[in-house]
Amino acid sequence: MAAPTPTRTTDWWREAVIYQVYPRSFADGDGDGTGDLAGVRARLPHLASLGVDAVWFTPWYASPMVDGGYDVADYRAIDPAFGTLDEAEKVITEAAELGLRVIVDIVPNHVSDQHAWFREALAAGPGSPARARFHFRPGRGEDGELPPNDWPSQFSGSTWTRVPDGEWYLHLFTPEQPDLNWSHPDVRREHEEVLRFWFERGVAGVRIDSAALLTKDPELRDFTEGSDPHPYIDLDEIHDVYRSWRAIADEYGAVFVGEVWLPDAERFARYLRPDELHTAFNFNFLACPWEPDRLRRTIDDTLAEHAPVHAPATWVLCNHDVTRTATRYGRTDTAFDFAAKRFGTPADLELGTRRARAAALLTLALPGSVYLYQGEELGLPEADIPLDRIQDPMHFRSGGTDPGRDGCRVPIPWEAGAPAYGFGGDAGAEPWLPQPADWARYAVDRQSADSGSMLALYRTALGLRRSEPGFGDGMLTWLPAPDGVLAFTRDSGLTCVVNLSDGSVQLPAHHTLLLASGPLDPAGTLPTDTAAWLRA
Repeated sequence: MAAPTPTRTTDWWREAVIYQVYPRSFADGDGDGTGDLAGVRARLPHLASLGVDAVWFTPWYASPMVDGGYDVADYRAIDPAFGTLDEAEKVITEAAELGLRVIVDIVPNHVSDQHAWFREALAAGPGSPARARFHFRPGRGEDGELPPNDWPSQFSGSTWTRVPDGEWYLHLFTPEQPDLNWSHPDVRREHEEVLRFWFERGVAGVRIDSAALLTKDPELRDFTEGSDPHPYIDLDEIHDVYRSWRAIADEYGAVFVGEVWLPDAERFARYLRPDELHTAFNFNFLACPWEPDRLRRTIDDTLAEHAPVHAPATWVLCNHDVTRTATRYGRTDTAFDFAAKRFGTPADLELGTRRARAAALLTLALPGSVYLYQGEELGLPEADIPLDRIQDPMHFRSGGTDPGRDGCRVPIPWEAGAPAYGFGGDAGAEPWLPQPADWARYAVDRQSADSGSMLALYRTALGLRRSEPGFGDGMLTWLPAPDGVLAFTRDSGLTCVVNLSDGSVQLPAHHTLLLASGPLDPAGTLPTDTAAWLRA
């Protein structure tokens, strides 16, 4: 039976604030050191009081956890470390009772090597129907000792692994994540049934992992830099998949958000046509440095990309794959690039936090929807993980040069004075990733008592976004502003000003200061790296 649906407008997703939960690190209900659904249920009131509209869960399915749950062994089962299907249904129901919708994650490009289909394929042998669901091929070379092609991995290393009978199978990520063959009807049918399985349980939407990678060149031709079409990114056939999915989602009033990394604006927009995905993540904004000209150009480009298909933009500062905002904005290079991640990059956290506060108001004032990664409302910095505790395969497949993504996945501090900062209750075991020794200052209970905290800023901002006109979907008009300052108006006279210059600036004429990311100067001017919301 489906969970009750929260009160909503038809197109709630066009202006929603959606909170991303990484279940392993959100809250630990049974005290074993790993976050779980019991912990989520206990902390749902925190999300309701924060003022978000929906919660997106990264994969909570049965998985060996080689890649943080993105190696799915069974889409209809919850991983025992997180709980049970019954508990997942309770999360959906209890969230709805608090006015929160639930979005689940689907990973259609690949499954775990422990998935029943892949185990069947290995046992069945070359040429079998079971292997046709994947990309098995004989190797090249005199004895088939070379991979079938030279495709580069999304992680480091090879994209092919050889099995004992001599064939090779494709995996764009780790060897434990074999790619599915999306030209096979079983693959199409299975995923459509999985969508229905979760829509029947009341989820409001689905986030699609690696959404542009599903379909592959049928001849698996070698990769050539700049080739068009690319052999495995953004092939035209992929849109047939999403059109069929959209028809299913429309039956349930559910929505999609795609993880689509594409440099071509026109091709990106194709995924957002009215009969395909509702929204897609805006990674250009996430990766943009804290520079006024670059930010304005990225905002303009984003809105222009979405306008032809009348889709809302999504704004994201951080997620479970990228460096925390407070750390990134405190570095000399404030952009984000997977290829540039290295150990020991210095950061000024005071500066980064001030900028992160301003970025929060900028993001929440832009037209469209916003995704907020867990811990960003606390201003958490990137954590340094000891080498012997790193678990992310990106680190190991890089030969140890990439620090990986564990630093943004450290368990949340809830209570300043409790063991593990309340992540697992009073008797909780050591968390699966170590928490820094100075994280008591970031704990939810301590910040809740501090009107100047990052948490207080987010709660106030999200409350204003709900209660004041002019936020969410709609138009944006840039205002004249000094060099280094971004200023724009929204509908109903709302104005946002962000000072990225080297000195204080005068605010535009206004009647009411709704909120500022930090104190104004005694003269009422806006300091550097500070943002303000005004009402004319």
